[in-house]
Amino acid sequence: MTTALTLLSGPGDDGDRVLTVTGEIDMSNAAEFGAALDHELAAGPAVTVDLTRVTYLDSAGVAVLFDRAGDHDLRLLAPRLLERVLRVSGLTQVAKVVLR
Repeated sequence: MTTALTLLSGPGDDGDRVLTVTGEIDMSNAAEFGAALDHELAAGPAVTVDLTRVTYLDSAGVAVLFDRAGDHDLRLLAPRLLERVLRVSGLTQVAKVVLR
């Protein structure tokens, strides 16, 4: 069963790319999430991933973010709900994370 995921891309206020994610990110849709993120990273040097509407993020989604954070300027806007998984996974050490 596929988990509901919506991906919306566009320019941010600062001109950098923004990928807004809504729903759940898990192994059923991590490849789709990764492909969308790769598309945004190819379009510009910095990408903000808006996770404020994400209600669930499993290890597959964390892996997608980790794989790209080391080589790119990746910023994450995240709800407090995801704070622990981002911190424990180490993503806060490799990407700029802003909690909302």
